[in-house]
Amino acid sequence: MPTRHEFPFRSNDLMPHPRGELSLRTLAMPADTNPNGDIFGGWLLSQMDIAGGLAAKDRCHARVATVAIESMCFHHPVAVGEVVCCHTEIIKVGRTSMRVRIEVWSKGVHHGAQRRKVTEGIFTYVAIDEQGQSIPVDREY
Repeated sequence: MPTRHEFPFRSNDLMPHPRGELSLRTLAMPADTNPNGDIFGGWLLSQMDIAGGLAAKDRCHARVATVAIESMCFHHPVAVGEVVCCHTEIIKVGRTSMRVRIEVWSKGVHHGAQRRKVTEGIFTYVAIDEQGQSIPVDREY
């Protein structure tokens, strides 16, 4: 059986609750839908990038830039009106970069709806200065 840190991700992951810190919470709105009426995957990706960027910025106390999305998996569609929560966990700090695991959980609009993991991925951010040049991340944080 795969451990909780191996790929591919599964919606019935070994942990029934979000990993990491809550970095972003928002509401899925009608303007964010795709032609099928579900929330557009690109919108979810954008929310994940914002949440991961906030976590990376908090970790390095500097500007950051997204340099890679190592993996991304959509488990379930998100409906209009669902509360979307992005949880982040810094899983590796390099000289100038940070890898961030991001899980997106949502809760349905109906009374008694359970939260579920809908998307997850690993993003890489690089700390940068005002000129956009990479700078070292404090590894002794």
